[in-house]
Amino acid sequence: MSDANPIDLLFAGLRKLGPGSDADTSQVLDMLPERVHGMIVDAGCGTGRSTLVLAKRLQTLVHAVDSYEPFLRELDEHAEQAGLAHLVRTHCMDMSDIPQRFEDIDLLWSEGAAYTIGFPHALQTWHSALKPRRFVVVSELCWLREDAPLEVRQFFRSGYPGMRTVQANQSAAREAGYEVLAQHTLPREAWIEGYYEILVPRAQALLDHADPCVQDFAAETLEEIRIFGRADDSYAYVFFVLRKI
Repeated sequence: MSDANPIDLLFAGLRKLGPGSDADTSQVLDMLPERVHGMIVDAGCGTGRSTLVLAKRLQTLVHAVDSYEPFLRELDEHAEQAGLAHLVRTHCMDMSDIPQRFEDIDLLWSEGAAYTIGFPHALQTWHSALKPRRFVVVSELCWLREDAPLEVRQFFRSGYPGMRTVQANQSAAREAGYEVLAQHTLPREAWIEGYYEILVPRAQALLDHADPCVQDFAAETLEEIRIFGRADDSYAYVFFVLRKI
């Protein structure tokens, strides 16, 4: 039995910790109706792929929030290497605590992380920390069709039972006090390039690891990727560009 951390073994050194791309981040940033300065927070930043895009594009200090310290250490290294260290400040904390740490936020960005505290709950929680008429940009895993293959539905009944349709998430945003300005669906290549294509051989190599927890984590990852291949575009990450009312 080893004390190896499955997350570190599978994701160490990965620039992407989930589906997404610099191009998609930039494209969605351009959907905002105005250029944003002031207080910028990237919630659930991971190792900071999106953080660095925001910092470079906006040339404004980005507060990068994540609850996993090793990811933040990697982000600090990446920011230094990119010459952006002066524009990135890391905070090891829970996303739910953002209103207690930050106020008068101009842009709260969150890619693929809001689900950890619940999409509707995240929007409700963050609302009080935003300036009036300021912005939240958040991507969330959504059903795109009602006729998803049965095995895909069964997988997410346990994998993410709170997963909702795009329309349901738009309604949740409005109920939380936001205007829905725009949305953007991540393309399939944003899941594969630099993410699933790297995870597959890594996870396969960990199936024989001495630690059963590592084996299980690797097997779950491979099952997630298999389901993605069978999904027939029935789900995707969707960005919601929101403005506080």
